[in-house]
Amino acid sequence: MRLLWMRLAPVVVVLALTGCSAGDPGSGPEESPATSELEQDLNGAVGSIENYWATFFASQGGQFQPVEAVIPYAGPDDGTCGGEPFAQNNAFFCPSENFIAYDANFIKEQYESIGDAFVFYVIGHEYAHAVQDSLGISHRLTIEHELQADCLAGAYLGDSVRENKLTLEDGDLDELLNSLEAVGDQPGIPWFAEGAHGTGRQRTEAFTTGSAGTADGSSSVGNCL
Repeated sequence: MRLLWMRLAPVVVVLALTGCSAGDPGSGPEESPATSELEQDLNGAVGSIENYWATFFASQGGQFQPVEAVIPYAGPDDGTCGGEPFAQNNAFFCPSENFIAYDANFIKEQYESIGDAFVFYVIGHEYAHAVQDSLGISHRLTIEHELQADCLAGAYLGDSVRENKLTLEDGDLDELLNSLEAVGDQPGIPWFAEGAHGTGRQRTEAFTTGSAGTADGSSSVGNCL
């Protein structure tokens, strides 16, 4: 199924960033027929997310500052965040340098196994961390911070669909729920553990809280704060 977007601002996925070493272009993920569609979905996700948050901040009398870059990488030697190498099979927001990075092979694998909705969710979740940082939001426990990011990602997707800026086709909602199950904590991880994100069920509930909308039609971001 295709998750379609409309009225997007132009956006470029940046391949290098000052302070992060760029890998050899030939060392990236192997090209495939699906790569061009994946890149289009990544660009579409970043564009729609940045439009969404720019509109929200303006509605609150503020000004949205997008991240410096959204960076694909192939391995830990491709860059650092706060002096730590990039982790494989991961996507993350780097607050110290204000960028989002993702393991291109990991995203490609999940894209092929789950669908394009996974891309919109993952980028939405990581951009939610950038929004938390911009608003000065912090939590005592990692799980609280992560579940709020799931909620904010849900608000972005739900509001965008209701405003006809994104279109969910048949099967896309199932893809999104599968995405949340795929990134849930494994059994045995305590909820209070450093790095805990929540079980698949907890993440689904947080996402649904954000995507549910409001009775008066206002932004769903308030559901998460």
